[in-house]
Amino acid sequence: MDADVLHRLNEARTARRAVVLVKNLKTGKDSLVFEGETVADDLPGDLIGEAFRTGRGKLSESEDLFVSAYLPPPKLIIIGAVHISQALAPMATMAGLDPVIIDPRTAFATPERFPETTVMAEWPQDCLPGLGLDAYTAVATLTHDPKIDDPALTVALEAGCFYVGALGSRKTHARRIERLTDAGVAADGPSSIKAPIGLSIGAATPSEIAVAVLAEIIAALRQRPDAAA
Repeated sequence: MDADVLHRLNEARTARRAVVLVKNLKTGKDSLVFEGETVADDLPGDLIGEAFRTGRGKLSESEDLFVSAYLPPPKLIIIGAVHISQALAPMATMAGLDPVIIDPRTAFATPERFPETTVMAEWPQDCLPGLGLDAYTAVATLTHDPKIDDPALTVALEAGCFYVGALGSRKTHARRIERLTDAGVAADGPSSIKAPIGLSIGAATPSEIAVAVLAEIIAALRQRPDAAA
């Protein structure tokens, strides 16, 4: 691999910027396509778009080009050390997401309740800015407490997270939208929140709700619009 290409690739990975490497197997030439860039006419736009969505490499039908994806590891920020979170965190880990649980209520946010998961007993507005939320971060707010959930939703929307979901009924969410709008959140921000959170599968127990939430997050991650034009 060309030294300049390798340097740019490493820079992108350090900055958590998605990039696809296209190698011409006949000439040995390497090309990089960053998420959001226009794809050159001589590169396979369909394979590049698929690579951004799936994170998987693929050989072109002509077998001249091999496309490799380098996507940032997805993160899941769970607001609320609740029963749903106890099921959601280990399932998220198994699905390849890196979960972090945030809840200022120290009685709930304990390592004993969430083994092998990072737990932060802090207010979301205090710790979220330091966690590097980005387009490969999902945020699920589960406390049902506006004092905890609303600041987290505001930060997540401003950061452009690929998924933002909130627990609560449609009536609860309508009041939530009013609060966020009154607080100055951009008009299109609250409307992008997934609420009631999770796919509509009739989930009733905390574990079932966790399954519905994780499925919705995976759908948002893998069904992203084409990342390259």
